[in-house]
This record gives sequence, C-alpha cells and structure tokens, in this order.
Amino acid sequence: MATDLAMPPEWAEHERTLMAWPTRVALWGDALGEARRVYAEIARAIAAFEPVLMVAPPGSGAEARDLCGGGVEVVEIPIDDSWIRDSGPIFVTGPGGRRAGVDFRFNAWGEKFKPFDDDDALPKALLAHLGSDRIEAPLVLEGGSINVDGEGTLVTTEQCLLNPNRNPELDRDEIAALLRDYLGAETVIWLPHGLVEDHDTDGHVDNVAAFVAPGRVLLQTVADVASPNYERLQENLELLRASTDSQGRAIDVVELDVLPMTDVRGEPGCVPYTNLYMANGAVIVPVDGADPDRDEEVLGMLGRLLAPREVVPVPGRLLAEGGGGVHCITQQVPAWS
Repeated sequence: MATDLAMPPEWAEHERTLMAWPTRVALWGDALGEARRVYAEIARAIAAFEPVLMVAPPGSGAEARDLCGGGVEVVEIPIDDSWIRDSGPIFVTGPGGRRAGVDFRFNAWGEKFKPFDDDDALPKALLAHLGSDRIEAPLVLEGGSINVDGEGTLVTTEQCLLNPNRNPELDRDEIAALLRDYLGAETVIWLPHGLVEDHDTDGHVDNVAAFVAPGRVLLQTVADVASPNYERLQENLELLRASTDSQGRAIDVVELDVLPMTDVRGEPGCVPYTNLYMANGAVIVPVDGADPDRDEEVLGMLGRLLAPREVVPVPGRLLAEGGGGVHCITQQVPAWS
C-alpha cells in the first residue's frame, strides 16, 4: 500500500511527545519506583518545550499524574512495557496537512519479553484517543530501528531489520520496499551493526546513528581500539562515508567517539549520548553522570552541532539498565494543520 505520506524528521515541529509509564515488573524489579521517577523527570524536562502525553496502564494514572505534575497529560491505556518508540505508532504527513499514524506489528524485539499483546495493540488505541487516521502495515518494525532525514532517506542496521526473529519471510529488498511504501523512504542506508552490548533490540540504529540535518548523521564510534565495538563501528563509518542520500548528496558524518559504559544486569552495558531526542527548541540527552567533565564536553559538542536548540541533560544510567535511552522512551507526534 503505497501512499503519498512520509515520516518527517525528528527536528520538524512537534505537536507533542508520547511516552509510556514503566510497567513491566519483571524488567525493573526493585528499581520500578526509581524508573517511574526518572521517566517523570524526563517527561517534565520535555514538557518545558512541548506538550507530553504519558500512557499509563489502567489504575496507574493517578501515580503518573502525581509524579509527572500538571504539565503532563496522562491517559490510561493497557500496556506491557514503557518503550513507546518501539511499540507506539510512527507518524507520517503529506500534502494538504494530512497526518496518520502507521501501526506496524510489534513482537517485543523477537518475542524476548512476554506478554506483549497490549503493546502490539497500543497504536490502534492511542491513535483512536488522538483522533488520528491509522494505517496498518504488514511489517514487524520498531521505531528505534530506523531514523529518517525527512527528504526520503532512512538509516537502519542490517543486524536488526534483517534478523529472522522479525520478518523471516521478507528479504532485504522487500523490507526496503515496505519502508518506501509506508514511511516514504526512497533510499535506505543499511549500516551493518548496532552496539555489541545491545542484545535486547538486536542492534537498534538509535544507539549508533541519527540524522541531525538533511545529509548529516551523528555517528557513534569509539576511540579505544581494544573495545569490542571498535571494528564494527568502523565498518559503519566506512559504509556511511561511502553512502549518498536520496538527493544524491554524500553523507556528512559527525563522529562521536565517546561511549560511557555501565553495568546492565551483571553484563557490560553503555549509555550512548547518540540515543538523544530532539524536542521543539531542545535536545534531550541521556548522561550517566559518572564523569561530569566528559558529559560537559559532549554536551558542548552537541550544543554546537544542534544550535540553537537548548541542550538538556537527563539521567540515562537507569534507562540503560532497563535496555534503552531517552530516544527509546519517546515518540514525536508531528505538528499538522
């Protein structure tokens, strides 16, 4: 089903940001309360720049309102988990001020976390609440696995989109065709790898690359040649430098070779700054806080890169321990007329 609608870039004006309340006890365990406080802090930070709608499971709305404050709208809809970038709708826009939410299939990153039925059903319920048109897509796809420039170019990773636990019946060309039909992606750039530590999502692109302007990509690399990520991220760098976008431009690559490490359920994990979120007039950046000087240096670089947006650091360590970052827990709703 080809349409004349396409996914706008993240830096385009937003009507609001969508988030979802931490819910899965098996994931967060004793840290569930802290996770909810961190999500609330991030919701308040974003709400200083644009409206925020927090989805909470039935019975949790009062707690979410209390922690998030009056600047965040809360709606109760059944959910299994709190990674709305992946489980929520992806919005597309087109001529005449048209806007719709694409409802991709969701299988909890290859059925790694169960149950996931409520998350799979979330886009339909949420789009009904928003009064938005819905387009059902025949593809398992998470929002964290793609990033677009708004001019017809999409970047993803082979590690994730070609993983047989998503769409085993589809090959690379067939997946690219569906990305064109449902998101307006005329050119797909296939990076080989995500982060080696990113087991849960099988290498989502939002941990390693993000368009920050047409033709320009912020790319995660590492300076330490002994890092298990060094070779794979160099492969990404080489491929991206050799790529052109849908307009025929060579990609301008901005390297970020700093990758803070942490512990995730007893295994090495990381808190990538690249898992940031661009809100209206701001860029929300996860930081681990272990090295304030390092954080300040990277935030300064991002401030120069994304000027005149205000750079807003938010806690990233607990999100990483849960399996994601700020980009993973947000989804933009583009403005429309």
